[in-house]
Amino acid sequence: MLSQRDDPIIALATPPGRGAVGVVRLSGKSLSEFAGKLTNVRLSPRIAKLVSIKDERNQTIDQLLALYFPAPNSYTGEDVLELQAHGGPVVLQMLLKHCLKLAQTPTTSGVAPLPYLRMARPGEFTERAYLNQKMDLSQAEAVADLIDANTEAAVRSAGRSLEGEFSHKVTALSERLIHVRMQIEACLDFPEEDIDFIQQFQVRAQLQLLQEDTQHLLAQAEQGRLLRDGLKLVIAGQPNAGKSALLNALAGAPVAIVTAIAGTTRDVLTQSINIEGVPIHVLDTAGLRESSLADEVEQIGMVRAWEQIKQADMVLLLNDLSRHGDSLYVQAQCQLHKDIKAAMSAHTLLLEVNNKIDAVEQLNAVNTRAVCISALNGQGLPELRQRILESAGWQEGMTEGVFTARTRHVQALQFVLTHVQQALRSLEQTAPPLDLMAEECRLAHQYLAQLTGSFSADDLLGEIFSRFCIGK
Repeated sequence: MLSQRDDPIIALATPPGRGAVGVVRLSGKSLSEFAGKLTNVRLSPRIAKLVSIKDERNQTIDQLLALYFPAPNSYTGEDVLELQAHGGPVVLQMLLKHCLKLAQTPTTSGVAPLPYLRMARPGEFTERAYLNQKMDLSQAEAVADLIDANTEAAVRSAGRSLEGEFSHKVTALSERLIHVRMQIEACLDFPEEDIDFIQQFQVRAQLQLLQEDTQHLLAQAEQGRLLRDGLKLVIAGQPNAGKSALLNALAGAPVAIVTAIAGTTRDVLTQSINIEGVPIHVLDTAGLRESSLADEVEQIGMVRAWEQIKQADMVLLLNDLSRHGDSLYVQAQCQLHKDIKAAMSAHTLLLEVNNKIDAVEQLNAVNTRAVCISALNGQGLPELRQRILESAGWQEGMTEGVFTARTRHVQALQFVLTHVQQALRSLEQTAPPLDLMAEECRLAHQYLAQLTGSFSADDLLGEIFSRFCIGK
């Protein structure tokens, strides 16, 4: 029996629902016999053929275009058959069922054409493309990123990764690291001449250049991660500080109800915007105050607000300038600042914002280090947008040339940088421990290999491809 990875697979490659065209995709070894039996014609490679698909009672299911891509010149590297049918959900389901049944129906010779044909798992077509070396792992991930991209900048960065820009840079680093490893390990065979060998091979200079290039690649990856994942920004503050008004101002639409009544916002409201191509997921939360002052519903809203603060990438703490002369409000604001700092995770950023600048004449008595805005008339909003990006680490003008990246890419490059720096520190000793240097370089190389998948555990592959859509 074939292994799961060798099974022929089938799936609907277009989204569910009605459309002009729906695509059913098959991939496997030796699909030509099955394709001929299904379509009753001989399909020429990569030439669309109009065919009628008939069921076991010889009744037409649909008239469609059939395309056959023989291995290895296909998306998966296996034989691929694509059926471009009319995009009705019932028609497509009938087509899927017919293919599965026909695959297991014995021919006149008594043998079924595709006895192990099964429905594909999420991402299995792209996984096979990776396993058959049609693309590396970072390019395979870029396929999903391209599909999920929700800004034009994210689309362009995913396209660069799919074309191999990230992979080429990783491969170049890897080749240079292998070269350094060979030189260090060669020195291990001649311990009495290790210092001369290290100086002759300019190991320090090579490691320093590797460190600089890894730092640059890491900075680019962090930009790519921002473009892909965006930023979860939670607006927090006391009741009536203008949180919902700020959400509306950032969104450019009245997505939240705004009134002068304290506690109007009872639940978490989410709106996605983008700033310079970076997706920002803005969450408006219930006003935070003493629980004894709120009713039961408002208390539930505050609990949910604190939950979002704990999970945020950035918390925007809003201060109402119109109440800066109220000692009770100022005292409560100071306490809220402390509570938020205590509740935030280690990676969360806190950005303080003074709202209602239109309601005060002078700013001498307030925290002028905070961004000053008016959610009502839009004053200061451009500065706030830029401060959000700067605080998140975004570098202006970096959208061009940035490739998409994920958290695992950033973490792997951080480990690479750490191990290269450890190897460099070893050279500061009078008698450098070459065995430890070689081990640090080996570990750095291993983390680089994980990026492109030349070294990857099966459980990592399962985690990556399980997040793809079915049919891709």
